[in-house]
Amino acid sequence: MTESSIKKLASTLLDAITDKDPVVQEQVCSALCSLGEVRPVETLRTCEEYLRQHDKLAHPYRAAVLRAMERVLSSRASDMDKDTASTIILLASSEMTKTKDLVWDWQQAASGVLVAVGRQFISKVMEELLRKLHPGTLPHCAVLHTLASLSVANAFGVVPFLPSVLSSLLPVLGMAKHDTVRVAFCSALQRFSEGALEYLANLDRAPDPTVRKDAFATDIFSAYDVLFHQWLQSREAKLRLAVVEALGPMSHLLPSERLEEQLPKLLPGILALYKKHSETFYLSKSLGQILEAAVSVGSRTLETQLDALLAALHSQICVPVESSSPLVMSNQKEVLRCFTVLACSLPDRLLAFLLPRLDTSNERTRVGTLQVVRHVINSAAAQMEDKKPFILSSMRLPLLDTNSKVKRAVVQVISAMAHHGYLEQPGGEVMIEYIVQQCALPPEQEPEKPGPSSKDPKADSVRAVSVRTLYLVSTTVDRMSHVLWPYLLQFLTPVRFTGALTPLCRSLVHLAQKRQEAGADAFLIQYDAHASLPSPYAVTARLLVVSSSPYLGDGRGVAALRLLSVLQPNIHPLLGQHWETTVPLLLGYLDEHTEETLPQEEWEEKLLMFLRDTLAIVSDNAWICQLSLELCRQLPCYDETPQEKNFLYKCIGTTLGAASSKEVVRKHLQELLETARYQEEAEREGLACCFGICAISHLEDTLAQLEDFVRSEVFRKSIGILNIFKDRSENEVEKVKSALILCYGHVAARAPQELVLAKVESDILRNICQHFNTKDPALKLCLVQSVCMVSRTICSSTQAGSFHFTRKAELVAQMMEFIRAEPPDSLRTPIRKKAMLTCTYLVSVEPALDEQARADVIRGCLHSVMALLPEPEEEDGGCQKSLYLETLHALEGLLTSLLQRNMTPQGLQIMIEHLSPWIKSPRGHERARALGLSALLLRHFLEQLRVSALVPFHNLGLLVGLFSPRCADLWPATRQEAVDCVYSLLYLQLGYEGFSRDYRDDVAERLLSLKDGLVHPDPTILFHTCHSIGQIIAKRLPPDQLISLLLTMFEALGDPEKNCSRAATVMINCLLQERGGVLQEKVPEIVSVLRSKLQEAQGEHVLPAAQHSMYLLATQHCAAVVSSLLGSPLPLDSHTSMLWRALAVEPRLAAQVLGLLLEKMSRDVPFKESRAFLLGRTPDRVATLLPLSATCALFEVLSTPAAGPAVLELYPQLFVALLLRVSCTVGVQLPRNLQAQERRGASPALATRNLEPCSSAVDTLRAMLLRSGSEDVAQRMDLEGGWELLRTSAGHEEGATRLARAMAEHAGPRLPLVLKTLARTHSSAYESQRVTTTAFLAELLSSNVANDLMLLDSLLESLAARQKDTCASVRRLVLRGLANLASGCPDKVRAHGPQLLTAMIGGLDDGDNPHSPVALEAMLGLARLVHLVEAWDLRSGLLHVAIRIRPFFDSEKMEFRTASIRLFGHLNQVCHGDCEDVFLDQVVGGLAPLLLHLQDPQAAVASACRFALRMCGPNLACEDLSAAFQKHLQEGRALHFGEFLNTTCKHLMHHFPDLLGRLLTTCLFYFKSSWEDVRAAAPLFTGFLVLHAEPRQQPQVDLDQLISALQILLKDPAPEVRTRAAEALGRLVKLA
Repeated sequence: MTESSIKKLASTLLDAITDKDPVVQEQVCSALCSLGEVRPVETLRTCEEYLRQHDKLAHPYRAAVLRAMERVLSSRASDMDKDTASTIILLASSEMTKTKDLVWDWQQAASGVLVAVGRQFISKVMEELLRKLHPGTLPHCAVLHTLASLSVANAFGVVPFLPSVLSSLLPVLGMAKHDTVRVAFCSALQRFSEGALEYLANLDRAPDPTVRKDAFATDIFSAYDVLFHQWLQSREAKLRLAVVEALGPMSHLLPSERLEEQLPKLLPGILALYKKHSETFYLSKSLGQILEAAVSVGSRTLETQLDALLAALHSQICVPVESSSPLVMSNQKEVLRCFTVLACSLPDRLLAFLLPRLDTSNERTRVGTLQVVRHVINSAAAQMEDKKPFILSSMRLPLLDTNSKVKRAVVQVISAMAHHGYLEQPGGEVMIEYIVQQCALPPEQEPEKPGPSSKDPKADSVRAVSVRTLYLVSTTVDRMSHVLWPYLLQFLTPVRFTGALTPLCRSLVHLAQKRQEAGADAFLIQYDAHASLPSPYAVTARLLVVSSSPYLGDGRGVAALRLLSVLQPNIHPLLGQHWETTVPLLLGYLDEHTEETLPQEEWEEKLLMFLRDTLAIVSDNAWICQLSLELCRQLPCYDETPQEKNFLYKCIGTTLGAASSKEVVRKHLQELLETARYQEEAEREGLACCFGICAISHLEDTLAQLEDFVRSEVFRKSIGILNIFKDRSENEVEKVKSALILCYGHVAARAPQELVLAKVESDILRNICQHFNTKDPALKLCLVQSVCMVSRTICSSTQAGSFHFTRKAELVAQMMEFIRAEPPDSLRTPIRKKAMLTCTYLVSVEPALDEQARADVIRGCLHSVMALLPEPEEEDGGCQKSLYLETLHALEGLLTSLLQRNMTPQGLQIMIEHLSPWIKSPRGHERARALGLSALLLRHFLEQLRVSALVPFHNLGLLVGLFSPRCADLWPATRQEAVDCVYSLLYLQLGYEGFSRDYRDDVAERLLSLKDGLVHPDPTILFHTCHSIGQIIAKRLPPDQLISLLLTMFEALGDPEKNCSRAATVMINCLLQERGGVLQEKVPEIVSVLRSKLQEAQGEHVLPAAQHSMYLLATQHCAAVVSSLLGSPLPLDSHTSMLWRALAVEPRLAAQVLGLLLEKMSRDVPFKESRAFLLGRTPDRVATLLPLSATCALFEVLSTPAAGPAVLELYPQLFVALLLRVSCTVGVQLPRNLQAQERRGASPALATRNLEPCSSAVDTLRAMLLRSGSEDVAQRMDLEGGWELLRTSAGHEEGATRLARAMAEHAGPRLPLVLKTLARTHSSAYESQRVTTTAFLAELLSSNVANDLMLLDSLLESLAARQKDTCASVRRLVLRGLANLASGCPDKVRAHGPQLLTAMIGGLDDGDNPHSPVALEAMLGLARLVHLVEAWDLRSGLLHVAIRIRPFFDSEKMEFRTASIRLFGHLNQVCHGDCEDVFLDQVVGGLAPLLLHLQDPQAAVASACRFALRMCGPNLACEDLSAAFQKHLQEGRALHFGEFLNTTCKHLMHHFPDLLGRLLTTCLFYFKSSWEDVRAAAPLFTGFLVLHAEPRQQPQVDLDQLISALQILLKDPAPEVRTRAAEALGRLVKLA
């Protein structure tokens, strides 16, 4: 590379340094650096010369050049000779001091150059800088900055010069008047000091190891004197901070005696600045350095300044820290470092200052002090060792502080204490208790949790910090193990520590496991030595009860059970094996559930079973009695948690049941009755459960204790006292009674049944029934609930059949009284539900109720439920809905039980008669409930039916007539239930006829399949289903029941629910048609009144009759009917549409109608062209009326399912006619009168179908396909949007293509006749029809159906006949069809190869249009065919095709670029390994365009280039290049273009070095590309080619031309292009 070339490259780049885009400017600098990496001296000299010659260049650009020079020097300074270094030093020095004003960016860049040179040529740089230090003159600020930077960058080189530098600077310090200059001096002195300290700390690596601190001490002190006594007093804050920053490191270089002398002034001076500066980090940092210097020289002055120091530092630590401010956080760290220095030297004075401040009530003071105490405990552990008692005692008042910030700080101090042995001292247990107290804080009192982005640990809640601390201390601090175990156990039982149970249990589990590992002796607790610990019974009771709410308190259930399991040896020695297997099962159950999914009752039962098994294993009455005593003692602990207290009562009952001492049992039961809090509902329920569970083992004692309590003075005294307070006495007394009544109920429910029956009336009901006369709702509910439990016990007993219940009638009457007292329209309490359940149980008990009592029960219960308002939908509606459903189920059970007592048709009739008023109710919810109950009763009757002799079911007709019209009720649920009722009735009839219970009748079973039709809200579907139901009824109804059924249905015509009336009409007509043929007798009369009846349309039953009449009329006069209906106005109203559909009921008639309509549709022209008002405007096409009417009528007929056979018969004629109709109506308008009518809006009676000509034709074609069994074709078109495409001018061709594809796939056998019919249309006068049919035929060739059905030759002939069509679209579609042969019949391509290639190549030259769509189609077709034709056939035209498509690579249209590039790839793929030289030349010529078009703005073009390059690879005979193409250019893989291009260029230059010039020439062409991305890729390609070129290839390159072209690109409007051009210029260094 010649120097002139380097200079030209560098100059070109330097000329572009003024680019406004920062990215381009940065790339120019990078390019300069690239030049500098290869030829650093020449590049630096050129930059120096450029700056010298362009003296007027603005300073931002000068700075950019200087920065580039600095980067070159940073890596290649060692390559410079001294002369060049001197030149650069002089330039940088000149640039740095050219202006006295501060231009920081420029001067900083020049300074950077000097610093970079100074790393290698420190002497020369220092010489130049010392020359800038003139005696008696202030130096330039940039000079000072450079000296400071050099001190950091090359301390070993600069420090020897420091005496000279300081001797020059110190005399002029006093002359510095501007703050900016003073700040520069301070920064320099700071860096000088830091450099000197580094030098002194590493003398073993220093060039002069004899240097000592004394060498700088005098000069530094002189500087110190000016800085401290003069500049520190400045009003400018920035200067004061600079002075302070310098004083810190300078203090280490001061003579010891001078430092001692200055400390009394220096420390107060620094401290005074705290009041003047808000950001105090630099003050604290410097102060720390000064303190370290003072301590290192053993200063005695420090002690005299200590009070002021501590006060100032303490005030700093008390400043609230904002986590978002790094400087504030850093200041805190520096202040704490100062405290560490003082703690290590003066620990007593420090504590004397800190500890009293813990007694203050000020939050900030206390928090800050605690923070310092924690830091000192950690950082000065040795000095604090003998101060532990004092520090512990000083924490007394902070422990009482309620402020959350103080609490957090206290917890952190305690954590530090734990790690350093403080908690082992006397008083340490107070700290542990404090941590536990904070763990017990309720979550609702905690502050809001910080957001997920917060990183401030202090933002955690006190509880969270405490929980974490307790666990870490327990698990990670080994020395705390003997302190915490077993001490933490005493916090388990007190109520105030409930919130801390989970962390306590977790810590205790860990501690216990460590003790177990240490041995049994270390683990077993000596309770005699630890009197404050809770007993094993207390621990067991506490942990078991809190486990009943396992997800509270961060999952305390799991923690409690694990602790219970670990503590087993300390609870009872026999429990080990059982608990080891049972507790994991309980824990696994909790793991399977969440708080939302856990079934509470099931979980509590598992815990009670665990307790029962435990008691059975222990089997020690004394132990069990002691446990029961502890359980009773803990009752007051759960007053605030009703659920847990309820479970505790169950545990007490279970434990008492296991006790063998009757005295203990009765004593505890008495205490429970005397101490219970009866005003709490949950406690009343819990007490009752306790008594019930206890009664399982102690029935006599339990009943006796209840009796004794009622008679006791305690009960009477409590009632007497309550009577004094009249305002609340009644309520309180009722609650005591409620609890006792519930106790009796639970005793009856849980005690052994064989023992309970003897006590029911004498002991239990006697005490319950005396309280029936009450108005208190809670007492009522308890009464009903208890009687229900008693009744259920009687029913479920094995002796129920022989038990005579004398109080039955009394209890039933009382229950009905309770039910009637409830509000009839609202449901607020479960009283009526419980009462009905009670009646259900009582009905089954002897003696039986009389008829009147039965009727009263049925009427009363029905009225109490049926009249309720609909289920609520409000927010609290969930509970209400659940209560309603439970009440309804109770009613169902009662009615079923009553019916069971009279299982006869008469008994069923009586039940339905009670329900009949509700079945006919005008309120929908009442009807729905009544039908649901009826269906339930009928199913039950059917299931329980036992017929011993054949008897008639005489009321079948009446019942069917009652239920069947409800199949059309407005409420869907009612309709479903009505069908179920009819279904059950039909099977009842079959049962009475003698059929077995498991017999299934096909006709009756059809009812179940019809239920889905009743869900649909469409009336047509609904009443069609009703008609089917009527047919089923007609087939299975006995003749003698027909009259009664009809009479009942006639009555239903007047039903207030219109839908039911209409259903009755449908079913009546069905019955008459099926059984009497009534509708066919008056056909002439139906024809004469048809129009008037349809206009009135009062009832929907008129329309089916009219349709039937029209059908009869059309069978005799088909042509007249069709002609008459075609005269109906458009659009068709709904009645006319239905009449058209009626004509398709019978296939023969439908075929006649379809034939007539096809004739009408094709007889007239499809449209007429209206005259255009404006010249040059295309005439409007307006549809003719008769074909339009015939099309609409065809749609209606084809929409009828019965028309299927006729459509199949006329399939080809219908398909072709409708396809042609669609093609010639695209863009056709409606006549004006119909347009105006559509704008006014259709009347409600008109059909909603679109009348637009093309849309109606498309809809009709779709209906024809659906009706002919070609549903798959229609569905495929639906999915692909084909119908919508057919409707539009732009998409019609694609729509026809998709239709052909669907036909070939799903209706292939029908194509021969369709094509035969279609063949007559190729010479149609309408161009649109020719286009449509050609598109259809072309697509058929893409399917193998063309070959399978032997249609290939006829299709090819049809397309060949259209090849010279005057319409370009037809010619294009012909080429597409010929190319489709590659997909449909690839094995036939060889036979027709010459014909196909001739057509395609001819298509490339179609017309003069450079963007001919025919040429595009030809390229697409060739790409599909080239792999299938004979190689010899292709070879003759290969070169012609390659040359012809090459111009399309750069076409403006994306489609042409994509198609031509893909075809080029396919041509390469075909020629793999057998490529002629002339074609290989085309491959090489296309390589560069393909690589550059990888950056084409269109993704499709880039993808095509990937494919083409992968195909070109093998033809280039370069495995490396081909492998690179295969690796990087796979479809779907992200392409890093720069990396790929770099790899490609490396292989190209290695294997094809002679191509360099040709490739660069191609790149030059693309420098002018209209696409920005391609234009940017061209210089990038150029740069990589040059990067990998060898010097021997230089003759191929016209470097001047290349540089000139890139120079032009440097002025391109696109920044990306300019960036790439600069990058390429940087790489040309290799060829220069």
